[in-house]
Amino acid sequence: MDEHTKTIVNRVNSRIFKVPEGTLILQEGEVNLDMYKILNGHAEVYAGYQTQKETLIRILGPGECFGEYGILLQEPAIYTVVAYSEVTLFRIVEGELGDFVQQNHKNIIDIMKNMAKTMMIMRCQMDLLIDDLEHKKSPDQNLLARAKKSLGYSALPNNDISERLRFLDKAK
Repeated sequence: MDEHTKTIVNRVNSRIFKVPEGTLILQEGEVNLDMYKILNGHAEVYAGYQTQKETLIRILGPGECFGEYGILLQEPAIYTVVAYSEVTLFRIVEGELGDFVQQNHKNIIDIMKNMAKTMMIMRCQMDLLIDDLEHKKSPDQNLLARAKKSLGYSALPNNDISERLRFLDKAK
């Protein structure tokens, strides 16, 4: 059994599992009724993954959750999540959400903060794009500088690896 198959088997059979670096965990547009909490490692959150519009929205670390849109709304994912390093995940399935909420009150606040932060970042990116279009500028020219100024290191185009690594060091 290869590593990808082992990962899928572990997702089905276990609530805690490891995902190898580079593994696509959640794909934009897919309906996934599971939510995940990162126990160890880091994961990258992208919009437009593997397209010309690919943008790194943020890097998630231990204690942060993703997949909340699918489990709460039964809607397709609005972003893609890829393991930046080996990641240990805790999986919450739709039928266990009520028990998870009752037993993990602090996590609910973290999930709400994560959703709010993701919405704020996406809104800022939309505002920057609208501003560029209104001023007839190329959207990709000043995006990195303006995003860093307004958001810190949370929204970075995928093509600048050194910036991503510096952000990850600050997040530790």
